[in-house]
Amino acid sequence: MNDRTLDVHKEGKIGFFDSGLGGLTILKAVTKELPQYDYVFYGDTANLPLGDKTEEEIFTYTKTGVEELFKKGCLLVIIACNTASSETLRRLQDGFLKDNYPDRRILGVVIPTVEAVIDQGSTNTLLIATKRTVESGKYALELHNRSTREIKLYSVATPRLVPLIESGDSTEALERAIETITDERAKHPFDTVILGCTHYTRLKEDLRAHFNQSLTILSQDEIIPHKLAYYIREHTEIESRLGQGSTRSILLTLHRPDYDQIIQELLGGVML
Repeated sequence: MNDRTLDVHKEGKIGFFDSGLGGLTILKAVTKELPQYDYVFYGDTANLPLGDKTEEEIFTYTKTGVEELFKKGCLLVIIACNTASSETLRRLQDGFLKDNYPDRRILGVVIPTVEAVIDQGSTNTLLIATKRTVESGKYALELHNRSTREIKLYSVATPRLVPLIESGDSTEALERAIETITDERAKHPFDTVILGCTHYTRLKEDLRAHFNQSLTILSQDEIIPHKLAYYIREHTEIESRLGQGSTRSILLTLHRPDYDQIIQELLGGVML
């Protein structure tokens, strides 16, 4: 059967794409909120990180991952990568999706995070993210488009954090994040920090402990589950076709032995 015409009535899955394993923290949180659905995670570990790639490379890798998830029966795919959400989501939605999979949906993580910034009342916010996410200006644009009040956004690229977290060196990653936030705080009066990369979710509790509630730390694993639940409730044409077998599967483009332990700790997942 052609994947593009796959009959996913009551068998459809929810897919997650990320450049590495950071998106597993989002998937873990989503499965806790919505345990009944079937999930597939695609981690493009062979091309990690996307934050130092060109726009065309990011598009190509992301499109490949999304297509693989569609082939696995996913009706709805979450781009659990801020770089890909910032750089290629709109292009995928407006071109690739309409032309090839008009009955499927692709969502990102930037807009739900922007909505969280607006909802919690921040007026001065710091974004730490990959170089490509910062350079895209996507967060500033969406804040401007969606907020009825002025929200000042300061952005700083933290390109070393993802490789450190992926290699298991969260201690140095935390130290670098604290140093960056502290340096920026000396220059700007922000009250909120957006952890603008799904990998950074692993630092949230230590950052909160360090800054002792003097800053609001927004972590996407605490934002996306509620937003996704709302989206599914509002889109019955998708919800009615989702299978409810509570399955979780993981597909990586490059496997390393240490990934097994990470996957087991985060999800207890099954490798495809």
